[in-house]
Amino acid sequence: MAFESLSEKLQNTFKDLKGQGVLTEKDIDNAMRDIKLSLLEADVNFKVVKEFVKETKEECMGADVMESLTPAQQVVKIVNSKLTDLMGGAGAKITYSPTGFTTIMMAGLQGTGKTTTCGKLANYLKQCGKHPMLAACDIYRPAAIDQLEVVAKAVNTPVYIDRDCKDAVKIARDAREEAEKKGCNVLVIDTAGRLQIDEELMEELSRMKRELKPHEILLVVDALSGQDAVNAAQGFNDRLGIDGMILTKMDGDARGGAALSAKKVTGKPIFFLGTGEKYDALEPFHPDRMASRILGMGDVLTLIEAAEQAYDDEQAARLEEKIKKNQFTLEDFLDQMGQVKKMGGMEKIIKMIPGLSQQDLSQVDFDAGEAEFHRMESIIYSMTIEERQKPEILNASRRKRIAAGCGQPVSAVNQLMRKYDEARKMMKKFSNPNALKHNRLFRGLFEQ
Repeated sequence: MAFESLSEKLQNTFKDLKGQGVLTEKDIDNAMRDIKLSLLEADVNFKVVKEFVKETKEECMGADVMESLTPAQQVVKIVNSKLTDLMGGAGAKITYSPTGFTTIMMAGLQGTGKTTTCGKLANYLKQCGKHPMLAACDIYRPAAIDQLEVVAKAVNTPVYIDRDCKDAVKIARDAREEAEKKGCNVLVIDTAGRLQIDEELMEELSRMKRELKPHEILLVVDALSGQDAVNAAQGFNDRLGIDGMILTKMDGDARGGAALSAKKVTGKPIFFLGTGEKYDALEPFHPDRMASRILGMGDVLTLIEAAEQAYDDEQAARLEEKIKKNQFTLEDFLDQMGQVKKMGGMEKIIKMIPGLSQQDLSQVDFDAGEAEFHRMESIIYSMTIEERQKPEILNASRRKRIAAGCGQPVSAVNQLMRKYDEARKMMKKFSNPNALKHNRLFRGLFEQ
């Protein structure tokens, strides 16, 4: 995952600082040197690092810090603030047309995941209450139109396709007319890409910009390409004039330099991060939350938002009623496990919890946790409906049959039942939908 190495190194630097009762100028110098090296190793632009360290050091050397009772904490606070500013300060949001119809033009080089990101964006727009349509305007790449058609079907979104027309600008113009006729209020245009920026590509994009006057031009860049992504962003911005960026493949082994450098170099904000292959793996980019994650402070707001998306008020009220009547069944238990999966799995959830260092996280076997998750799921699916709804009838012979049915030992079935009993006891403590909504992550769910 992006930033893991940087996060670990910065947290170690601050750990050393916190070991000092009083900070000296030498302590600050050593810390700034470590921060500089950590940022450079994360592939952050050299000029950006130089300026960042200079400004951070000046602020850390102030009397408010050096004379503070907790100087190390003050330094962490300053670095957190500077990282937030470096990545853009406030999070950027899509600007929708006041007239009711918004056009979003997606640009980028080949291989950045642009077409897939169009689908992710459409899915996000639908969650925001919009009615998007996709437009297939990449007329050069083989199978690009077919790919967007598959993507549109996966996110249940209409798509405009004209396989005979060889004028991408005309296709985009016709798509907008069709979208308005069908009652859609956002058009997402998938444009052509190249292996590198060239005159033909930029001229086509410029024509499209002039004729359609899109409300947002979003550049899709590959975070794995590091500073190449930033250079591409700068090139597109100089020639086309973009409004912002979407960084893809942030779930890969990216060092994070693109996210930390892009805003400073281009002057344009990051709108979204692509964090996985699924169509719901597109996160709005919040610089303050990302800075907190990097420094090991967690990301509670994103965790709560993920919980709210995975679990609605109606579900919470229904579950509350069942708990009041002592009717929390194995089917409900399975549903709760499903909510964890919707939120991105245990690894994603745990990484948002404050106070956990990279060293703490390195000791967690997420693969084992996911394996246990699927094991419990297979056991429950091997039960009859009656057994799921009335767990008290699971005697020794039934448990033996269930174990044989899912290929697990009887001890695994017994272990699941212990976890279920613990969850049922814990759920009794909740008395309202909001409590259920924000506290349904079972402690010890994957403990052996």
